[in-house]
Amino acid sequence: MTSAPHRTPLTADDDWWRSAVVYQVYVRSFADSNSDGVGDLEGIRQRLPYLRDLGVDALWLTPFYTSPQIDAGYDVADYRDVDPLFGTLGDFDAMITDAHALGLRIIVDLVPNHTSSAHPWFTAALAAGPGSPERERYLFAEGKGEQGELPPNDWESIFGGPAWTRVPDGQWYLHLFDPAQPDLNWRHPEVRAEFEDVLRFWLDRGVDGFRIDVAHGMIKAEGLPDVGFNSMTTGQRQSELLGKGRLPYFDQDEVHDIYRAWRPILDSYPGGRMAVAEAWAETPQRLARYIGPDELHQAFSFDFLDATWSADSFRKVIDTALAESTIVGAPTTWVLSNHDRQRHVTRYGDGEVGLRRARAAALLMLSLPGCAYVYQGEELGLPEVLDLPDELRQDPAFLRTGESRDGCRVPIPWSGELAPYGFGPEGSELSWLPAPATWRALSVAAQAGVTGSTLELYRAALRIRREHPALAGTEPITWLETEPGVLAFRRTAGGAELTCVVNISGAEVTVAGHGRPVVASADLTERGDGHVLPVDAAAWFERR
Repeated sequence: MTSAPHRTPLTADDDWWRSAVVYQVYVRSFADSNSDGVGDLEGIRQRLPYLRDLGVDALWLTPFYTSPQIDAGYDVADYRDVDPLFGTLGDFDAMITDAHALGLRIIVDLVPNHTSSAHPWFTAALAAGPGSPERERYLFAEGKGEQGELPPNDWESIFGGPAWTRVPDGQWYLHLFDPAQPDLNWRHPEVRAEFEDVLRFWLDRGVDGFRIDVAHGMIKAEGLPDVGFNSMTTGQRQSELLGKGRLPYFDQDEVHDIYRAWRPILDSYPGGRMAVAEAWAETPQRLARYIGPDELHQAFSFDFLDATWSADSFRKVIDTALAESTIVGAPTTWVLSNHDRQRHVTRYGDGEVGLRRARAAALLMLSLPGCAYVYQGEELGLPEVLDLPDELRQDPAFLRTGESRDGCRVPIPWSGELAPYGFGPEGSELSWLPAPATWRALSVAAQAGVTGSTLELYRAALRIRREHPALAGTEPITWLETEPGVLAFRRTAGGAELTCVVNISGAEVTVAGHGRPVVASADLTERGDGHVLPVDAAAWFERR
């Protein structure tokens, strides 16, 4: 069994985030401590030793705030408290104390674009009526048509359908997501002051960073102009422009004023408190504007997640991301899966092919300079659950578009022969989404200590990444000459070299001249002075 990395309590390292491995915890699907079928903060606390031994540096927690849970907590009714579904503030404090004692940092999700419709501000706005100060905190507008019966413009919800809902007094309010998620008016000083106070509230409780949900969305173009098309008029959804074009409700220049106000707050706390943006922009240059010494520390680069299974696609994405990180002076982020996207085992082909490719992609990602984000369960090789019964799906987008993100949110398996595989306390049979029978072989208990398992592959790779001089920092890569369909690059530091080779060529290749293999996603065999790397496999070689 792979030995656990040596960990010490947190130190005041302001640059920890530059090369960290962050583990995304989807709170409701990680670990259930009270047998109600939903994961919670105490469940996370109990499983912290597992995450320490896995070898990650930090945890990113999806929203656990007070919420009606219309969109799995991304509809927040109280930004300063824990929803009873997940525990209490005391549970949060105990969890973060234990995490820090184990050398793990905590990043929490912040949802500033919209609140829940159950938020006191919004209920007050509905009660106060048109023209009231309470409505100024949100984006209310008069409708079009003779009686105001048409939406104020042609904007479309990311979840499908119009982005506007009419209230009984005739006005409409904007919601770029579900109607239960009304958009805030970020030109209102009270909104800005409120979230600056929310930042301080959680920083005072010891959080080490924030993941900013819809970081590109808070400012809307003046006058709320039409886009010019939507799925009702042309059949093309406006969301198809995300990352490809400009929309009047996303990536407006004024949004950067918000982050320039937030950065001094983060910098006023010790220990390298950070923020990472979930932002979509039409060009890499516009995305890079979110990052810098006076704004945010990182922005997710989803191009790596979107790369096709080809050497050319990965090479292009990696080169572009590294060039951009050099320009802004901040490390890039690498992501293979998250709670909004189909798991990459399935994206890469599903079954044995998908798992083989996912294991190789993990070694590719973890050998690159910068910060890597690991979505819970990918270290187990979990595929997407594609056959969930419709009546069990809870994603609000499913009702509006027929598309569901629930398949990547099924509670992860810990142990046992029967579902829910140790998700709750011994004897608990509840889980908010059902896990398939095939997952019994993918549980933590089934893989721990098993040579060649995906869990042990991740443990080995993360240990080497932490300990090896060439991987422990932000040293650049040097691409090496290879045959077509093979990626190979080297990183060097302190007299040590580590070379990553990924075979996407469709035929086995012989790798020689890079030293001894230290970890591989598939079995290697010796051939002459080198090693045979199978199809859809990756390996690290070191030379000191």
